[in-house]
Amino acid sequence: MKSLEAIAAEIAGYDPQALRADAVGAFLERLVEPVREAETVALRDALDRILADDVISPLSVPPHDNSAMDGYAFDGAALRPEAALTLRVVGTALAGKAWQGTVGPGECLKIMTGAILPAGLDTVVPQEFTRSEGDRVTVPAGVVQRGDNRRLRGEDLMAGQPALRRGQRLTPAACGLLASLGQQTVSVLRRPRVAYFSTGDEILSLGEAPREGAVYDSNRYTVLGLLRRLGCEPIDLGHVRDEPTALEARFREAAAQADAVITSGGVSVGEADYTKAMMKKLGDVAFWRIAMRPGRPMAVGRISAEKTPDSQRETVVSSYEKMTAGSSDAVLFGLPGNPVAVMVTFLAFVRPALLRMMGCTDAPPPLLRAHSAEALRKKPGRTEYQRGIVSRGADGCLSVRTTGNQGSGVLRSMVQANGLIVLHHDQGNVGVGDLVDVMMFDGVMGP
Repeated sequence: MKSLEAIAAEIAGYDPQALRADAVGAFLERLVEPVREAETVALRDALDRILADDVISPLSVPPHDNSAMDGYAFDGAALRPEAALTLRVVGTALAGKAWQGTVGPGECLKIMTGAILPAGLDTVVPQEFTRSEGDRVTVPAGVVQRGDNRRLRGEDLMAGQPALRRGQRLTPAACGLLASLGQQTVSVLRRPRVAYFSTGDEILSLGEAPREGAVYDSNRYTVLGLLRRLGCEPIDLGHVRDEPTALEARFREAAAQADAVITSGGVSVGEADYTKAMMKKLGDVAFWRIAMRPGRPMAVGRISAEKTPDSQRETVVSSYEKMTAGSSDAVLFGLPGNPVAVMVTFLAFVRPALLRMMGCTDAPPPLLRAHSAEALRKKPGRTEYQRGIVSRGADGCLSVRTTGNQGSGVLRSMVQANGLIVLHHDQGNVGVGDLVDVMMFDGVMGP
């Protein structure tokens, strides 16, 4: 396992005192390892899980050439340009059963959507395009061409070919695809277990009486929602006051039972608290000042549930021991304390890292391009994430405006916003009408 120093050496221009936001992802990609344990779940419980193995199709979908329309099936070789075609109807083919019989020259078969096309028939004319008289049906000139309205055997999937790949998230469409293959169960990767807690003497838990200078803990509930939407297994370890013994116990408890640990608060430069010292004591942790707004301070690394007095490793006995064998190290994400900064750093850095831990190989949601509805002040040299509201104008173009006050404690603005305006590191001021990138919440904060 590489040290943080070794990982940092691989990142071009790494500077923890002014780390570019776009370099954080490269660091985390090297730090975080995917979970390896798999489990089998019922297909009805597989939504949003990550595939542990390739799924090879056991059958062809569809299994036979079949009709895409209600209409009449015939041999398309009989069609002539400029001439109508009259055929005798010799039977009816229904979906779910093979029609028994033969269709000769000058004949056709009435057929329902999904019904198997008998050998020799390769074209279906929709019923509404024809004229019928007795057992005869006429196909007007030019309404169909040979091969129209035919679904080919295996055109969706051919037997023996990969249907889904390891690392894919099982969307509703993917679950439907597995059902079409007759799959009742599917092998998926274990959900990462993520422990989280808030730190600070100024934090109130819900149910406590208000007191001067204290604020209620919103971060735990924000992080809980983000973890659940992402598909992790959240472990709420509550709130810890700035007391060394309590902090150490909570960190060890978290590392013993979780693959990753998220804290909020206690990572700012110069803060007179014990959180940073405890992170250093328990693991290999880097403290960053990221060139971004909001969310400049952040801690990243690994912490352990084990302690090493007098060079002798003594394992902390815990009822929360990891279900996985091996190291009790957990990846640590020490986030800022301000509510908006917590959400922004989670979306920008923690979410992609946890997706890697989940084993997900899906491409990240693309940034949208929208015209700024207002002038935005921005100095090159840091990445800014401004809360924005994207809308579509009468001309069909997307535009975005800010929610107003961009203070990192204004959580209401995250509720009002439907995305983050991403002003990149080297970008300067934005004029009215200029195109900007937007990270939409739908897809990163929603299903």
